[in-house]
Amino acid sequence: MLLAAFALTGCDAIRQQQPGSLVVRNARLIAGAGVAALELSLDCRLSGPVQDALEHGIPITLQVDLQAGRWPHAQMQTRRVELRYFPLSRRYQLREGGGTDPRSYPTPAYLVAALGALRFDLPASFAELPATTPLSVSARLDPAALPGALRLPALFEPAWRLASANYAWTLAAR
Repeated sequence: MLLAAFALTGCDAIRQQQPGSLVVRNARLIAGAGVAALELSLDCRLSGPVQDALEHGIPITLQVDLQAGRWPHAQMQTRRVELRYFPLSRRYQLREGGGTDPRSYPTPAYLVAALGALRFDLPASFAELPATTPLSVSARLDPAALPGALRLPALFEPAWRLASANYAWTLAAR
């Protein structure tokens, strides 16, 4: 009986160390009349420790990196998406970038689903890119945005690894 309890505890500890997943499902650059925007669809599954941190009111910040063109003429943009939970009001919030109004959700499932419909405004220079320009986008957990006590675990523990592969396309392909 005691051995079974230890085995179950060990299985739970292993499950807690399983990393979450973050995948770029689709990305599209919308350009016109000197205005550009990135429409991005992320598929995210938070691991146990990341979900626990969120449930305790710790903001989880995802960093989105966009590259247009190739070095040395590449244009780079970084945007952040902040996921938050407010225990007193029992509301989850998603904030795209620094200045936008947050969107509120009643459950974590709705919050994570909202990552499937992100939109970031870009500098006007992105509206003038040639049709053959290669683009790539990736997303990852930003450990520097976490409180000090969680930064080290976020760097070394597998459960805190949350990063997508590069998603690449050309403007002409869309």
